[in-house]
Amino acid sequence: MGPKFGSFGILLITMSSGKIKAGALWPKSKEELTKQLNDLKTELGQLRIQKLVSSGAKLNKIHDLRKSIARVLTIINAKQRAQLRIFYKGKKYLPLDLRPKQTRAIRRRLSAEDAARVLEKTKKRQQHFPLRKYAVKAA
Repeated sequence: MGPKFGSFGILLITMSSGKIKAGALWPKSKEELTKQLNDLKTELGQLRIQKLVSSGAKLNKIHDLRKSIARVLTIINAKQRAQLRIFYKGKKYLPLDLRPKQTRAIRRRLSAEDAARVLEKTKKRQQHFPLRKYAVKAA
C-alpha cells in the first residue's frame, strides 16, 4: 500500500493519539525526546494545513499538540539544566540563570557565615565579661 492522499493531493499521515503525559517523557533520552518533538511539530504543521483546506477545523487537536510540544520542550530544558547543575557543582562561578533568583538586596547581603563572624577581641571580651545574672528578691 502506498501513501494516502486527500482530495486536494495532500499527503495524509495517521495522527498520534491523545495528549502526552509528562510522566511518560522523563525516562526518555534526549534523542528520543527530540525525535518526538520533531514528529509533533510535523503533525502540527499537517493539521494547520488541513484546517486551511477543509472546513472542519481541528482546533482541539491543534491545542493538544501545542501543549504536548510545550511539555516535551519543558522536559528537554529541565534535563539540560539538571546536567548543567551537576557540571557546575563545586565550581567557583555559576552561570547567572542557575543562581538562585532573589531580590537585589538579598543578593548583596552578607552571607550567614560572614554575618556570624566575630572579631577575636570581641570574642575575648564576651568570654571575660559575660552578662551578669542577678537574683531578684520577691516582695
